Amino acid sequence: MATLKLILVAGARPNFMKIAPIIRVIQSRYAGKIQGILVHTGQHYDYEMSQAFFDDLKIRQPDYYLGVGSGSHAVQTAQIMIAFEEVCLKERPDIVVVVGDVNSTAACALVAKKLGIKAAHVEAGLRSYDLTMPEEINRMVTDVLSDFLFVSERSGIINLKKEGKPDSAIHFVGNVMVDTLYFELARLDMTDPKAQQPTEPFAVLTLHRPSNVDDEEKLREIMGALAIIAAELPIHFPVHPRTRQRLEAIGFLPGMENIHLLPPLPYQAFLRLWKDASLVLTDSGGLQEETTALGIPCLTLRENTERPITIEEGTNMLAGTSASTILTAYESFKTSGGKKGRIPELWDGKAAERIVTVLAEHYAIR
Repeated sequence: MATLKLILVAGARPNFMKIAPIIRVIQSRYAGKIQGILVHTGQHYDYEMSQAFFDDLKIRQPDYYLGVGSGSHAVQTAQIMIAFEEVCLKERPDIVVVVGDVNSTAACALVAKKLGIKAAHVEAGLRSYDLTMPEEINRMVTDVLSDFLFVSERSGIINLKKEGKPDSAIHFVGNVMVDTLYFELARLDMTDPKAQQPTEPFAVLTLHRPSNVDDEEKLREIMGALAIIAAELPIHFPVHPRTRQRLEAIGFLPGMENIHLLPPLPYQAFLRLWKDASLVLTDSGGLQEETTALGIPCLTLRENTERPITIEEGTNMLAGTSASTILTAYESFKTSGGKKGRIPELWDGKAAERIVTVLAEHYAIR
């Protein structure tokens, strides 16, 4: 094979961070041998939530922007499939590489397989076993379809084998989120060393999961608990656009003056903030991993996690979503000074190199 042609799919904010190191490896080590075609589905269509990330992470402009925008899960998935099929028919790639667990991930993997194109899933095998989470459905569907399953932690290997995937398809490569974290951390000191940080101890919060923010009663309960925490440890909160709408609907709650609402932050600005936090509170997936990689205590505002290694070996602790469990977890943090952990196996900043090497060797690209 003269040139290996890959389509790399990014759809939502976390995807950009996972695609970036793969693009860098292709450009630096396989220029002229592997062609990486970048497709942005437009699942996150707000500039602050997508284009700013391409700029911030030094990812080149996508070759295709599908511009699907918002909609129900069914509408959005269908629109992605229709638009992405046209790209595949035009480009005829050897492999479609999808990352993470958003609608774009499952939709583009399905299109690829129906066209007889191999699919590769980066971050395969993660399971919460909670089918009320749309992301869990996307993970399971994508893994069923994928020919190359790139795993970030050993629980993924166990899950995939239970589901009948052959050993030959499973590749334990490490965590591309950590690749980006280490790369951007090294750049951070050079970019804006004078950036102002809070001078007193503080916490950082992210909150966007529909089960937490779309139910007014649940959101009030969570924010009430966080207001109690913020009275002791001020919280800095970059707010997802949908979450901001929900917060405006419930109005100001007592104690929220110590929760500092910020606009969505580009990756480097957000990293600059949370890397110095005493505590991170989140309902996202990637931040559970990043805090473990940097040894920062993390309380996950969920009932489960698909990233168990962050609890078993890392600094993460499940705090639940009720006021009582969140405050109990915070009291544990205060007593212990935060959960201590270690960096998991292969979280060394070289996951993307392993991924691209597997694909290149499979197709005899030297």
